[in-house]
This record gives sequence, structure tokens and C-alpha cells, in this order.
Amino acid sequence: MSSLSAPESRPVDQAGPDPLLVLLDPAARQGDGESVRIARDVLCGGADVKVVLPESPSELDRALARRGRRRPVVIGSDLAVQRALQALHRHRELGVDALGVVPVGRPRSVAAIRALGVPPEPVAAARAVINGSSRKLDLLIDDGGGVVLGGLRIHPYRQGRTSGWRSLWAKLAAAEQATAPAGNPRLRIEADGRLLADVHQPPCRLDITVPAGEGVLELLLRTGGEPRRIRAGSLTVSGRGFGCEADGHPIGPVGARTWTVHAGAWELLLPTG
Repeated sequence: MSSLSAPESRPVDQAGPDPLLVLLDPAARQGDGESVRIARDVLCGGADVKVVLPESPSELDRALARRGRRRPVVIGSDLAVQRALQALHRHRELGVDALGVVPVGRPRSVAAIRALGVPPEPVAAARAVINGSSRKLDLLIDDGGGVVLGGLRIHPYRQGRTSGWRSLWAKLAAAEQATAPAGNPRLRIEADGRLLADVHQPPCRLDITVPAGEGVLELLLRTGGEPRRIRAGSLTVSGRGFGCEADGHPIGPVGARTWTVHAGAWELLLPTG
């Protein structure tokens, strides 16, 4: 993990903005260095800033564990935000500090965090980190420690695929994944312990969203007939192997997984007003 000096940073007094720990996704720096530079300049102009480039989950853990009173800020994609929230969840520190985010990446790679209200432009997003207000948000957390910001899609027969991910964090995660098995595995799906589909029904597709501030997940289940909409607090899916996409990023294949909504689990800094 490397640490970058922050140009034009200035100390803040007790009444000023919180000091910041900026977690810079290496892919953001490589892919759009100009947006990263602009975001850093705005952040450094308004707060005491330390910038680090964690290149693995363990380096991210160490950076967050040693942050002291610095507020964490992510510059990067939805996946970089997922990684930061997962690390905070591992440390049982979700919600301890409001998270700041400056989205940097292709539109699809930052769609989830932008949908939560973070401005797409680096200047506006950085100003929200310094001058914005925090908003409590629900989070979908699975029994493997993964998180979902906005949406989850499950494909029971989606084959393993390669991707052009550039983020080192994403590559490390992808290295742990195997190729999906051939065939069309059937799934058993339960919501709050209630059986919705089992292995004897046709293959289905399942879309899950987390409506803002409602403390539930909303399922759209397709089993060959009319789509069904269900609201629940938890979802369990099991089968011989299935793939899914969390905020557009592939996961799996896995044999079983449970997702649970954690109401108001984290806070995000957003523009005031």
C-alpha cells in the first residue's frame, strides 16, 4: 500500500471539517487521473487529508484500522465502495463514521453510488464530502460478508465469464472465483423462511432491490409465468451452483447464500439541501 502526500492540505481546527482518509482505487487513478486530481485538490483545500492506495483487501483493512479520527472517503467505483463497506463490516465499524464518496469511473461502474444521490462531478462530490450532511442508508449484507448497495440479480444458469475489470481490488476478488458449472442448475429460493421456488420448478431469474429507507428488500421473481413481487427482510438461495451480480459486478458461482437487509446500517455524505 502506498501513501501519497496531499498537496495544498491544511490543518483544521476543532470546529472545522473532520480530517480525511482518502482511499484511492488504483483503477480510478489509472483510468481518469484528471478527475482524481480535481477531487484531491478540492478535498485538500477544505480538510486535513491523507491519501492511500490500498492494492489488496488486507491493505485496505490496515488503512482503515489505523485511520484514527480520520473520516474515510472513497475515490473510485461502486466496487471500491463495496470493498470499503465490507472492510468496515468486518471491523464492526459500519455506521461509526459517515462515508464520503467521489465517483470516478465509467458510468456503469458508478451507477449504484450515483443512484444514492452522490453527484457525478468530482468537484460537487468532493464538496459534499466536506460540507454535506450524512444520510442513513439500508445495506444488503450476505452471509459471506459481501454487501450490495442498490441491486442484486441472480442468474441460475449464467455461465462464468471474464471481464475487463481494471481495478486491482476486482482482480483479486475475481481470482478467487471458479468457472461456473455447465448445465442449467435449479434453485431453491426462500424469503423470510417462506419457500418461493424449489428445484422442481423451471429455471428462474431473480432481481432484488433495496427501496430507500424501508428496511426491506423487494424481489421480482420470474419462474416462467407471471412475475411475482415479494417484500422481505432476508433471502436465501441455494442450488448446485449459480452466479449473481451485485451492483452489476459478477459473484460466484456459489452453492448457497443468504442476504439480509440491515436497516440504517451505514451513513453516506450527500449534498445539503
